[in-house]
Amino acid sequence: MRVVSVDLLRVTLPLVHAFRTSSHGKSSLEHILVKLTDADGRESWGEIASPAAPYYSGETTDTCWLMAERYLAPILLGLDWEHAREVSAAFAKVRGNGFAKAGLDAAVWTLFASAQGIPLSAALGGSRAQVESGVSLGIEDSIDALLEQVSLQVDHGYNRVKLKIAPGWDVDPVREVREAFPEIDLQVDANGAYRSEPDHLRALVTLDDLGLQMIEQPFAPRALVAHAALQQRIETPICLDESIDTVDDLQTALRLDAGRIVNIKVSRMGGLTAAIAAHDLALAEGIPAWCGGMHEFGIGRAVNVAIASLPGFTLTSDVSGSDKYYARDVTTAPIVAVKGMVAVPTDAGLGFTVDQDWVGENTVRSARVR
Repeated sequence: MRVVSVDLLRVTLPLVHAFRTSSHGKSSLEHILVKLTDADGRESWGEIASPAAPYYSGETTDTCWLMAERYLAPILLGLDWEHAREVSAAFAKVRGNGFAKAGLDAAVWTLFASAQGIPLSAALGGSRAQVESGVSLGIEDSIDALLEQVSLQVDHGYNRVKLKIAPGWDVDPVREVREAFPEIDLQVDANGAYRSEPDHLRALVTLDDLGLQMIEQPFAPRALVAHAALQQRIETPICLDESIDTVDDLQTALRLDAGRIVNIKVSRMGGLTAAIAAHDLALAEGIPAWCGGMHEFGIGRAVNVAIASLPGFTLTSDVSGSDKYYARDVTTAPIVAVKGMVAVPTDAGLGFTVDQDWVGENTVRSARVR
């Protein structure tokens, strides 16, 4: 196969509810959509779902645009390939830049699946007809506002809720949610906001008594020793997210016992090829895994649904319905969660049709690389 053109479209959509983490807040998202056209005229889509600002990772929408247009698209256009895995190997000469790679890699996989006449999930090795979905809730202005949001999502059928936490917004709100909703699967995510100092450690150890499914990324990404020390003090499993950019990172973390659950994000790890490798390692090592998200638009969300159908994703994944985040998504039909379950598409390729008129209305920048 050979790709003859790469279209990059920088698209902005408003969120239906503002979202705040330990580092920043946002009321809209700007992602880069990738459209590939091959020599036979087939088209496929991917999504570069990087944050706009460098708080989650060192990549931003601006850096991803540069990398995709100047380096990754030309590499792809110069390849003749038979399987999608070959493209990821070609991208390896470019160090880092996982988000930028992930958008093109996903578009390559959907193109490959379309050419084979099979759903993306089947091309990846997925076996489930539906995947269980959870929701991620940001830091609110008050505990009452947080309880209202949790109640809303539970009423919509979601049984797993993840709460963003930060120093000063941790034990009290989490305890209140746990007391109000004793039956739900509850987890917390710090996005690396804590340090190995007494007040921070005291709060994290106190969370151990609240019946949490996991504590996600309490410390900075490279602070694996700190994660390992905390894991020795608490029973609640630590889940690693930002710490795992590569399969090598996961191997190191497992050797150190720095975490006992892994959040595998297609966007963070550089695409589907790398995410599958991480899934396979976690499955072989008996480590529970789940598919995390970056508030993707419908394209990236469909990719997450497809990979979440793999057998090693044993925990509820972040593949909630489009309506949780967007009043109108970039696909003609939204991704829908019914009682917390999302159906895995059975049509060839991505399984969803991109609403190109709506994408065009919300595109703030575009480029074509031939």
